[in-house]
Amino acid sequence: MESEASAMPRRATNLTVRGDLVAAARRARINLSALLERALEEELVRIRWRQWRRENAASIAAYNRHIREHRPFSQILLRW
Repeated sequence: MESEASAMPRRATNLTVRGDLVAAARRARINLSALLERALEEELVRIRWRQWRRENAASIAAYNRHIREHRPFSQILLRW
């Protein structure tokens, strides 16, 4: 995935960040652009995961009720 991401065109963006954080990041030789990209990718994954759980909450609840009432299929097979 990294090679795909590095091939994507870049876009200049203006951000406002606390000066002390920028100074500390520079001293630590942190690439702010790369750090922001990674953080955004991780946050977008979390957002998509939460959205998927919300969209599928009813199905997940129905499945969990079914398992509570009828046992998992694997337990049924073990009894044969």
